[in-house]
Amino acid sequence: MKVEIDKDWGELLKLEFEKGYFQELTKFVKEEYSTNTCFPPGNKIFEAFNLCSLNNLKVVIIGQDPYHGKNQAHGLCFSVNEGIKHPPSLINIFKEIETDLNIPYPKSGNLERWAKQGVLLLNATLTVRAHNAGSHQKKGWEKFTDVVISKISEEKENVVFLLWGGYAKKKGLRIDSNKHCILTAGHPSPLSANRGYWFGNKHFSKVNDYLTANGLSKIEW
Repeated sequence: MKVEIDKDWGELLKLEFEKGYFQELTKFVKEEYSTNTCFPPGNKIFEAFNLCSLNNLKVVIIGQDPYHGKNQAHGLCFSVNEGIKHPPSLINIFKEIETDLNIPYPKSGNLERWAKQGVLLLNATLTVRAHNAGSHQKKGWEKFTDVVISKISEEKENVVFLLWGGYAKKKGLRIDSNKHCILTAGHPSPLSANRGYWFGNKHFSKVNDYLTANGLSKIEW
């Protein structure tokens, strides 16, 4: 696994890439990609960092695993490639935006447009074997993304963290709530959303209210 990552992120995480656990993780990922079909494509593993520069970072959304179906994952959590059917969680995200901000439901499920505005769409685990959810968990990715969150908390100010579901909320323990905004809700998956833990959270308008209150430009959701 070649770490192809934006220069500023690379500088921030340089020491992490040299650690033993990351070397082991690299070995594991290389082996998996050479012997199995894995997602996202190898050159998109660090896409979340490459599309959202450290300097431009305003919002962090934490997912769990990349999608494991063909042509879905491209390195951004909850996002799918152009022309791909929207997965259930993404449908519920768009529905909440629709009611919160009165924005029409979009045709494309590709969230690159968010990333380029400063939204880091970070999965806790950055790779997965095809049709095998969670197959690359507990190999080192979680440790790496914990460090990413800690570093953002330390180095930046006034970042909005969106923690959806129990897994993301645990990651939130690494965030300094005195200098950042943390918004929590249930996961947008149908199981959680249909039980009343997702819809009506108004996170998207709350993000923009916080950003403008701190002199930052809104996200065009």
